[in-house]
Amino acid sequence: MSQDIQLDRVTMRFGDFVAVKDVSLTIHAGEFFSFLGPSGCGKTTILRMVSGFNEPSEGVIRIGGQDMAGIGPNKRPTALIFQNLALFPLMTVWENIAFGLEVRGVPKAKRRKRADELLELIALPDAAEKRVSELSGGQRQRVAIARALAVEPKVMLLDEPLSALDLKLRQHMRAELRAIQRRTGVTFIYITHDQGEALTMSDRVAVMSQGVIQQVSKSSEIYNDPATPFVATFVGENNVFRGPVKAVDGDWAVIETNHGLLRGRNRNGLKTGETALLFARPERLSLVNGAVGAEMNRLDLTLGHVDFEGSFANLFLRNGNGQAGDQAGRGVIMQMSNDGGLPRLTPGEKLPVGFAAADAVILPDGPLAAH
Repeated sequence: MSQDIQLDRVTMRFGDFVAVKDVSLTIHAGEFFSFLGPSGCGKTTILRMVSGFNEPSEGVIRIGGQDMAGIGPNKRPTALIFQNLALFPLMTVWENIAFGLEVRGVPKAKRRKRADELLELIALPDAAEKRVSELSGGQRQRVAIARALAVEPKVMLLDEPLSALDLKLRQHMRAELRAIQRRTGVTFIYITHDQGEALTMSDRVAVMSQGVIQQVSKSSEIYNDPATPFVATFVGENNVFRGPVKAVDGDWAVIETNHGLLRGRNRNGLKTGETALLFARPERLSLVNGAVGAEMNRLDLTLGHVDFEGSFANLFLRNGNGQAGDQAGRGVIMQMSNDGGLPRLTPGEKLPVGFAAADAVILPDGPLAAH
């Protein structure tokens, strides 16, 4: 039922402004694929080009191998769900779901039968005769999805559909959306600035910045093996250390920082003398006792303050001289699980902290994500 979507060197310009620059990728049939990035990075522009509301300035978009140039939104095998859902308040739920079929001239009995099937799919079998105003935010979201599925699209396009919901409902709807996608097998292309949504639901994620795709990969690879400094700092928290490369040993490198020499994975094959950034996730840092071996990096830090967040605590640490000590200018962050073993700590206390070289990635110096 689903079809591959191919973007072949796609660029979109609005006057002198380049919203999307030279994007090439294939989204596979039946895949849940997310574009993740900050506001203005170009992700919604890509969605509008795939749906037919914008024509690319350059490049080709193919769906199921067919060039979409000149084919309008109503002629494409796509369905687009906007942030505001655009449900009709004067129609019943089943009439909302069947609206696209009515436009296509499908008889009422068949429309109602299809609407009832989709109400079962979205777990709202008793809502057919209700008005939209009688539904919760999450229920309205599901009705919008059912309405889009009624016309049997090959590709479902979702533009930040959960942004208006509260946190608990967003988390619930993530699971609902993923379950619906798996049951239908329709290709989902999802736009979001929320990394939790993208990482949780997606088969693959494309991280974008300023119209350029920085990395396309599985969620775990995006998080654990970022390809650029922007990805490393946009997706999750990261400690950032800058310095020249002092030594290279196969797939490893050592850089000189204001904490001394730090070792990590040399992802891009940097050479001695090049300026580099080393990234280490807060949850990979731990307190250490005594000296450490070559496979462990050690930092001698001072505790600034602790933010307790329930299941974990964030320790904000500084150099012994009180300086921030990392490229982001906010100190070093260590995350400790609240597993019953959280130590009693006092601001100003000296703390030796370590992290494994295997948990650190070294990348060429470059732009970081704004926070």
